[in-house]
Amino acid sequence: MSCSVAVSNSPVFSPSSSLFCKQSSIITNSESLTLSLSHLKPNNSSSTTLSPSPSSSPSSPFYLRLPKLPSVFSSSSSTNSTSQNDAVLKRKRPTRLDIPVSCLGFGAPATPSAVARDVVEAEGDGYSVYCKRGRREYMEDRYTAGDKLRGESNLAFFGVFDGHGGAKAAEFAANNLEKNILDEVINSEEEDVEEAVKRGYLNTDSEFLKQDVHGGSCVVTALIRNGNLVVSNAGDCRAVISRGGVAEALTSDHRPSREDERDRIETSGGYVDLCRGVWRIQGSLAVSRAIGDRHLKQWVTAEPETKVISIEPEHDLLILASDGLWDKVSNQEAVDIARQFCVGNNKQQPLLACEKLAALSASRGSQDDTSVMLIKLKHYI
Repeated sequence: MSCSVAVSNSPVFSPSSSLFCKQSSIITNSESLTLSLSHLKPNNSSSTTLSPSPSSSPSSPFYLRLPKLPSVFSSSSSTNSTSQNDAVLKRKRPTRLDIPVSCLGFGAPATPSAVARDVVEAEGDGYSVYCKRGRREYMEDRYTAGDKLRGESNLAFFGVFDGHGGAKAAEFAANNLEKNILDEVINSEEEDVEEAVKRGYLNTDSEFLKQDVHGGSCVVTALIRNGNLVVSNAGDCRAVISRGGVAEALTSDHRPSREDERDRIETSGGYVDLCRGVWRIQGSLAVSRAIGDRHLKQWVTAEPETKVISIEPEHDLLILASDGLWDKVSNQEAVDIARQFCVGNNKQQPLLACEKLAALSASRGSQDDTSVMLIKLKHYI
């Protein structure tokens, strides 16, 4: 195969020019490609063309012989050569990269005990608890429950912990708050129980802050001793008691929207503003009291508010729950549903009542973790 390219008379392209070599020794194969330059002088029949010229010869104004291309590019290659060509040119798919899902997450990592738990439920002689995961990858709620503590048959402790920014604060509080409160209560006079509980909360908060980890937890606890009920909270977890079927909140949610909480925060140099319909401290946290929250500790105290009442026969149920329930279900609704399964029935099903309440909240659009604990107070009179 040859090509002809026309170029005007030029000594550079003269056959005698030393720029070109006619010796056949440079040709390694009898078949070659010939590039021939013809005169570029226009004529009537054609203009400058690029076309095969089998008659090209060394006497042409420009003559260049190219060796035959390797067989891998030849259209006349054999089937075997074609298969070799495919093997050479085929580009293999790169090895798949397996990226751990955890590397793509945001926020604090979940504690090991929180992994892959969608539902947690438990029952004791006088209590039932049901925790359901919301939209988060890992559940951040925790609970604690125990009776006949420290060798006292009439001593019991219960708590619900709603973590935020991870589950570490909630888990730490669930594992340590009971001990810290009981240590203080047992070594104090009965009339000083409120201060004893307060010290237990603050000690737990101080110990958690030493862990140098982020996150925080709202808390609601119930201490039963000698027929008295001591209810405390820090944050928006809530305690509601049924007094013969009438709901009564024993705690008040700690949120920046509360006037006294906002005044306390602003007095200490912080600010509260409305972010997308929610009042927040420093534009961040939507609760004003909690265990943990190191970065906001100047304004977010772990000091609880405590209420002490004597358990009466008309006090049939106590509900401790996270805001995953209370944001969608009213106090009276919760009591009404709970009593259907726990009061006046031959077959009481308090755990089912907890589950029904969590399901009701979810059906109304709650995407938060929801924890519900029912305590049959008559069991502890």
